[in-house]
This record gives sequence, C-alpha cells and structure tokens, in this order.
Amino acid sequence: MSNPNYRCALPSDFGDDPAQPVADEPEAPRVTPGRVLTAVREIGLPRLRLSVQPGGETLVNLDTILHTQEPDFARSISLLGSSVELEASPTTYTWHHGDGTSQRTTTPGAPYPRKDVVHRYERPSSRVTLRVDATYQVRFRVDGGPWQTLADTITATGPGTTIAVREARPVLTAP
Repeated sequence: MSNPNYRCALPSDFGDDPAQPVADEPEAPRVTPGRVLTAVREIGLPRLRLSVQPGGETLVNLDTILHTQEPDFARSISLLGSSVELEASPTTYTWHHGDGTSQRTTTPGAPYPRKDVVHRYERPSSRVTLRVDATYQVRFRVDGGPWQTLADTITATGPGTTIAVREARPVLTAP
C-alpha cells in the first residue's frame, strides 16, 4: 500500500551522501593571552639602568642611595591580523647590591635627599656590580576591545653598574 502524502527520497536526491560527516571549517587563529605573552617576550620590556648616589664610589656604613627611572611602555602591534595595544608597568623592583644581598620594593626609588631605597655596605671592595630587575605586569586589548591583564609577569634584568666601596679612616689633626 502506498500513501500519496509521502515520498521516498534517495541520498543522491540531496546532492551529498548523508552518511559522510561534514567537516567543520577550521577556526581562524585567535589572539590569546598566551600568544600576547610570547609576543611581549619577543619584543622585550625596558631594562632599567640603576643610578647610585654617591656615584662611582661609596663608603662602608654609609647609606648608598639607589634609584631608577620609572619606564613608560605602551606599544601597538599586529598579531594574527588584529591590532593589539600593549601597556606594561613595573610592579616590583629587585635591587641586587653586588655583595650577595638584594631587596625588593614597589617603587623606583628617588635621588637625594629622599632615601626611598638605600643599602649599607659592610665591607670595602674595589668593585661591586649592582643592578635593578623590574617585574612587569602587562595588559592588552585586541581591536579596541576591553583591557585584559596577563596572568604571568615578566622580569627584565637590568644592566650592571659598577662602584667601589671604600673604608674611611679617621685621622686626628692638630688644631
């Protein structure tokens, strides 16, 4: 018995074999935090130069003032066909004193008369090499969208600055 309201169709009537799975279109690569992190590492962040007061040499048991310039880092790059804006700011500064000690701060220090970051050397040395490493927090946005902060930080190792640490010797003089 046949029903005139129904018609049987064969797979060839639809043009494709329904038994064959349809492949999804490959997804276009997207800008991800991981890709941004890789790009920032390739670009590099500012390596901060350390300033020391007094310059060139200091004395044992004297406050030696350390400071650096707070960097501005803002850059636009093209990544996977998208415009990506980057901004990076230091969150911590690690001051390596060259005598085996270091300290961490959240400020870049300041020149004399402020003494935001100081170190006292305990022993004389003809040569110590100091440096400051900046740990940056990076944020980005893609094609003018909302800002996103990278979960990972990036540390830029600063170049060394060499000074001598002298020992003062008191000398009595006649009036």
